[in-house]
Amino acid sequence: MAKFASWSLGSKIPALPKNAQVPASSLQSDQDLKPKMVVMSSLRVILQASPCKTVWRKFQILRSTPVRPCSLYTCTYKTRNRALHPLWERTDLVPGGERQSPINIRWRDSVYDPDLTPLTISYDPTTCLHIWNNGYSFLVEFEDSTDKSVIKGGPLEHNFRLKQFHFHWGAIDAWGSEHTVDSKCYPAELHLVHWNAVKFESFEDAALEENGLAVIGVFLKLGKHHKELQKLVDTLPSIKHKDALVEFESFNPACLMPTCPDYWTYSGSLTTPPLSESVTWIIKKQPVEVDHDQLEQFRTLLFTSKGEKEKKMVDNFRPLQPLMNRTVRSSFRHDYVLNIQVTPKPTTSQASP
Repeated sequence: MAKFASWSLGSKIPALPKNAQVPASSLQSDQDLKPKMVVMSSLRVILQASPCKTVWRKFQILRSTPVRPCSLYTCTYKTRNRALHPLWERTDLVPGGERQSPINIRWRDSVYDPDLTPLTISYDPTTCLHIWNNGYSFLVEFEDSTDKSVIKGGPLEHNFRLKQFHFHWGAIDAWGSEHTVDSKCYPAELHLVHWNAVKFESFEDAALEENGLAVIGVFLKLGKHHKELQKLVDTLPSIKHKDALVEFESFNPACLMPTCPDYWTYSGSLTTPPLSESVTWIIKKQPVEVDHDQLEQFRTLLFTSKGEKEKKMVDNFRPLQPLMNRTVRSSFRHDYVLNIQVTPKPTTSQASP
């Protein structure tokens, strides 16, 4: 992510080296600054003249006061990508594919598909194995040698076995989700990762091929305390450092799902290397509520191992990717969003004499 320096009016512009080649675009920008600098100079002369020195001092203080960041979601999204996780610092890890994830879901542009049936979720709590810090997030992994924990229906042609689930979250509650809806960020996002055991022999094979994976995305928003999530939260101190792993048995992740069956779906990719375009994404429309203290416990985890300089595990999401020529389908009608119709008031007619 490029870092941009912001120049304030009245700042001293550094001199260019001799024989430096200045692009025409830069010359145009300097010409645009001249009127502004003249205005500043005139204002300085006027305000520094007695009896306006007090006004000039107040102006100087106002100019040097930091501007409060915009709280709009579109501005917040730009801010959240200012410092990328080391996983995304190498540009050669980003492929030139046309089905990369995550994306911004535009509600108005999604297409209702009446053939999208409700997703059927069947998880066996006894298949839950352990929870571990992989240095990027914390994963809860499941035994996947049989079809004990599967999803089916919706946009899927086959049963998909649950492999693991994990979360993405931000340094603060203003952002954290990988996907956004109409440019709105959520504080965190849950991903439940499944693989196609009908077409492939292993999760590793499925992760590299089209139609190999199905990932359910669930947004987390601030609200009431999530009782079921607390069991996870209570385990986090034991996996604070990278590579820490503890047993985590008898947990049904269906408890982390919203009650509303509505979802969006599109063809995309993994959001971590190798970024393979093998994922059918199923993004739940309704978020689940968690409280601030539960999210704060996520932020106590570390990217680093024991003995290394501690680095908090925050902002572990990939930046948004272009939609390209893909279509986002929805399992629900949303005409009421597109066409808000006003019911005409009944007219009263008077009888003719």
